[in-house]
Amino acid sequence: MVSIQTTRTLASFSLAIAMSATSVAAMADVMVGGAAMLPSRDIIDNAVNSKDHTTLVAAVKAAGLVDTLKGPGPFTVFAPTNAAFDALPAGTVDTLLKPENKGMLTTILTYHVVPGKWDAAALSKMIKDGKGKAMAKTVSGGTLTAKSNGKHIMLTDEKGGTATVTIADVYQSNGVIHVIDKVLLPK
Repeated sequence: MVSIQTTRTLASFSLAIAMSATSVAAMADVMVGGAAMLPSRDIIDNAVNSKDHTTLVAAVKAAGLVDTLKGPGPFTVFAPTNAAFDALPAGTVDTLLKPENKGMLTTILTYHVVPGKWDAAALSKMIKDGKGKAMAKTVSGGTLTAKSNGKHIMLTDEKGGTATVTIADVYQSNGVIHVIDKVLLPK
């Protein structure tokens, strides 16, 4: 005979499994650049499928960061779109992609990466706990400032430039990506 407690425990366990399956299915539905971003893939394996991130992928390859971003992480990547790169002064991207500028390119790209897995809820909590702003140390050693602007998270770089998170919580097997509308620049 099965006790009422055992039945309740099994029901709770079944509900938890169903909710987890629903969460995973919801994460798989995120579309970026016309492609499904699958949480079972790493940052690079998803990014290469986004037609909105071809410049970022080319830059990551030129900087030699592919193996790093395929690594275990976890990483939080603020991923500028092609339009964000296009908004830089004419010739900037071509100059950065030259082999002799690999160091500068690497610094800029790693300025968009924060160690750990910081989804929008975690960032929002950090902002609330910080009385309206949160400071995030990047892999390059710089600092980003996050603030809320309505339903969006805004990032400010060390030069005073701002970017808006346009698509949050694109979960990866080794972290999370937040799509942003501007390229962030370190000092």
